Amino acid sequence: MPALVTFIYVFFLSRQDSITVNWWFGILSIIGAVIFQAAGNLISDYFDYKWGVDREDTCVSSRMLVEKIFRPGTILLYGFSFLLAGILLGLFLLSRTGMPLLYIGLVGVVAAVFYYQFKYRALGDFLIFIVYGPLIAIGTFYVMTSSLDWKIIAISLPLSCITVDILHANNTRDIAHDRRANIRTLAMLLGIKGSIVEYKALIYAAYLLLIVLVSAGILHWITLSVLITFPIAMSNCRIMEKASIDQPAGIVDLDVRTAQLQLAFSGIFSALIFVSAWL
Repeated sequence: MPALVTFIYVFFLSRQDSITVNWWFGILSIIGAVIFQAAGNLISDYFDYKWGVDREDTCVSSRMLVEKIFRPGTILLYGFSFLLAGILLGLFLLSRTGMPLLYIGLVGVVAAVFYYQFKYRALGDFLIFIVYGPLIAIGTFYVMTSSLDWKIIAISLPLSCITVDILHANNTRDIAHDRRANIRTLAMLLGIKGSIVEYKALIYAAYLLLIVLVSAGILHWITLSVLITFPIAMSNCRIMEKASIDQPAGIVDLDVRTAQLQLAFSGIFSALIFVSAWL
């Protein structure tokens, strides 16, 4: 979603000013973001299984290893195969652009390979906030325009907030299971009450940032129509208020609902930025 929103925002800028844009590189950036996410997910699934985070009695987890659909080594091989594909694509784009992409790509590789280490040390939320927002947005913007612009960071922040809430809802639900696995997540450190506050704060921040972006003239006022998704966000917040360590079933699918909110928010956001380019 950060790559898609950035792609559309570059189109918006191209309609306002005469800038040189490589649209094919933008498409490759979106593909690259998907590849790296797949790599990170598979590698993380492997280590979650090995560390005992994902077990047969875990409330919700990736079932590929738990149910022995795949062998652990196979999942790890898949993960590093995707990672290699992403690196090769990144090197191609690097050869056509410049050194800033190397540093952006290195952070992406570290995030994909070592995400589980960050997650187990209560730093997963921070890493996801940086990667699935500013990092992907900056990388996409750079390969398309061969330039860097702080505004693209600001535009990506609402998406970061909601994406982190997908992870946070998952970790809040799994506090008891994660404690048994002897790892530490931010949800565990905050406790239930603190986790509810964080979830709601990130939701509110996403919409407040949208209003700030429009007020600052970075986005057209029509993008405020994304607020039509706010009732969905409030419904999710009410579900989060039911969170309990002993009865995680109350928020068992909140991560999925938050992902659906992200899809609605980002999809409408992209469409409205596209429309605003013609206004």
